[in-house]
Amino acid sequence: MASGQQQPSKSELDEKARQGETVVPSGTGGKTVEAQQNLAQGRSRGGQTRKEQLGSEGYQEMGRKGGRSSQSGGGAVRQGSKDDPEDGLDVDESTM
Repeated sequence: MASGQQQPSKSELDEKARQGETVVPSGTGGKTVEAQQNLAQGRSRGGQTRKEQLGSEGYQEMGRKGGRSSQSGGGAVRQGSKDDPEDGLDVDESTM
C-alpha cells in the first residue's frame, strides 16, 4: 500500500467482528469476517433480485416512496382487527 499501512490480519478482523464492529461494508451483524462477507453478498443479491422483479423504473420509484408501491394507494395504513392477536391496538378492554 502507498500509505505505508498494513492490512489487518484475519484474526484481528475476526476479533473486531466479535466485538460487534463492522469490518466488511454492509456486513452488519456478522460475528466473523466470513459471516459479514456472506451477509453483505446476500444483501447485494437480494437488491439485485428485487430490481429484476420490478424493473429499473419500478425499483427507483420504490426507493422514492419508501417501499410503498403506487398500487397500494400510497398512504394506506394497516387496519387492525379484533381477530388479529398480533395487533395490540384493538383490545377489548371490557375483558381486562
